[in-house]
Amino acid sequence: MPSIVSREPGKVVGIGLENKLKLYGFNNLTKSLSFNIYDVCYAKSEREQRDYITYIDEQYNSERLTHILCHVTEMIGAHVLNISKQDYDPQGASVTVLIAEQEFPRDQIDRSCNLGHYADTIVGHLDKSHVTVHTYPEFHPGTAIATFRVDIDVATCGEISPLNTLNYLIGSFDSDIITADYRVRGFTRDVDGKKLFMDHPITSIQNYIDDETLENYDAVDINVYQANLFHTKMLIKELDLQNYLFNRDVLEIPPKERLKISSNLRREMIEIYSGANIF
Repeated sequence: MPSIVSREPGKVVGIGLENKLKLYGFNNLTKSLSFNIYDVCYAKSEREQRDYITYIDEQYNSERLTHILCHVTEMIGAHVLNISKQDYDPQGASVTVLIAEQEFPRDQIDRSCNLGHYADTIVGHLDKSHVTVHTYPEFHPGTAIATFRVDIDVATCGEISPLNTLNYLIGSFDSDIITADYRVRGFTRDVDGKKLFMDHPITSIQNYIDDETLENYDAVDINVYQANLFHTKMLIKELDLQNYLFNRDVLEIPPKERLKISSNLRREMIEIYSGANIF
């Protein structure tokens, strides 16, 4: 059936009959959003480091991550077919959600799918449309800095675009550094046979992020428009030390030590943001 859609930054809306884009067959474009965040923390003692990892594992366990991904699925107007989730030892979690653009009749759904309802045995698999998340908490005793990384991938096909989930995803995590990649692959055809390699306007991923959020970050784009590749990376501007201490009050720390800790945190962020050992 024809796919009819119009997109504005951050919105997916239908348009009037006179402006409909008529396609031959269905929309074959595949759109992928890779969203990566880092949260940085100062944890000096061995106990603080263990407590930080425990906190992250509790705060971002597979159950909560599943809730986040299911909400992302709702936001892009898709339907859950299958969920596979796992918590890891000593730390970390992964969730994969298989989604469909339209609701399927029950008799057409593979019996291995759980539709979000867990059975004793779950067989996980991916299709053209899926949402995944993986977490990577870690720390190094030599630097007293702990980091928490989250990788989220939203791959969709057809009319669905994952870009309007960015603000929700950013708000779901404490994000000091953010990198986002958006790729559109394949092509579809209109009724006259003309190939369409993009079905919505985009100049930057930042178009889909709230201005209020952008004000808190330094943001840089690296885009390859000819290849429909869009990359944005963001670094938090202001560093309030209290927000980076784990179970410690900033007033308990001498001023010189505060300055040193803040400097080390900023160094860590800059190197992660730059992808290089600068210092």
